[in-house]
Amino acid sequence: MSINCITPPYILDRLLENDDATIRQAALATLLTTAQLRGQREIRAQIAGAVAASAGGRRSVFDCHHGTFLQRAELVRSEHDGPVADSSANQAFDGLGATRDFYRDVFGRNSIDDRGMRLLGYVHRGRRYNNAFWDGQEMVFGDGDGEIFTDFTGSLDVIAHELGHGVTEHTANLEYRNQSGALNESLSDVTGSMVKQWSRKQTADQADWLIGAEIFTPRVDADALRSMKAPGTAYDNELFGKDPQPDHMDRYADLPDTDEGDNGGVHVNSGIPNKAFFLVATGIGGYSWEAPGHIWYESQKASTATTDFQGFADTTFAKAGQLYGTGSREQQAVQAGWDGVGIRATPAPGRS
Repeated sequence: MSINCITPPYILDRLLENDDATIRQAALATLLTTAQLRGQREIRAQIAGAVAASAGGRRSVFDCHHGTFLQRAELVRSEHDGPVADSSANQAFDGLGATRDFYRDVFGRNSIDDRGMRLLGYVHRGRRYNNAFWDGQEMVFGDGDGEIFTDFTGSLDVIAHELGHGVTEHTANLEYRNQSGALNESLSDVTGSMVKQWSRKQTADQADWLIGAEIFTPRVDADALRSMKAPGTAYDNELFGKDPQPDHMDRYADLPDTDEGDNGGVHVNSGIPNKAFFLVATGIGGYSWEAPGHIWYESQKASTATTDFQGFADTTFAKAGQLYGTGSREQQAVQAGWDGVGIRATPAPGRS
């Protein structure tokens, strides 16, 4: 079980070099908090089972009142409550519900674990906290520093992205390192985009394919944290530098498997399978959560902890054939999508 945060560490590292002491301090505090949370994840894993007990995916949102001890947070909205005065609580509540409903209505999945897991959201965690995360037990949101980042509950695809990590934990349980970790990140971006598009009833051609477009303040010259349509173009400014995501295996970033190396580039190299899904979805046409989403979801369930890009590409090719027919338009689009990022998807022996 890992702590999955939406803000890539290399963005926070870059902010440590900022001339503004307030921005530097917020970035440092966020990085230190993430490190501390990773140290606590084994303890959290011991009590996660109690939360996983069937609850029909009911939602509970808590207000941390800028504290960091979640057990002291105040319950402010439950499943059958109406909206409250706090917009962050309402946005978290709605985002949890939209993601739950998406998985139920599109894939027939009963909450994150497919057993009705209760959905817990915690808002206003800490002060000037520039992140949102899923820790295997709950969703936690920072308010941002007000300078660079704003309220993280304001982005539906960020919420769906983080809950997508929970689904991955309960399916493939992909190791959070190197290609399996980048695939883990990509599957969450795919979830985030599909949930946003589903909620807006957008076709693949109509969608912006951006992740986290709403979490920056107006002063930041950036489109989003990531672009699935055009990895490497989400931002290019003095604050963050240039978006490092590759869109093709020719530009794969061979980074060290360390915290400083983003665990082998999990947030960086996820651009490659992200672009593949975009190409497949637009190649098939219509809604991304229909044929493309079902192919990816079934492939996710069929993957293992160490599945790499090639293995996942082969699985999607096979699943497209099983679901829609060998040589079908959908299967051809899957192959073309992976070809577009430099991976030749082929059926595993004995599969089509």
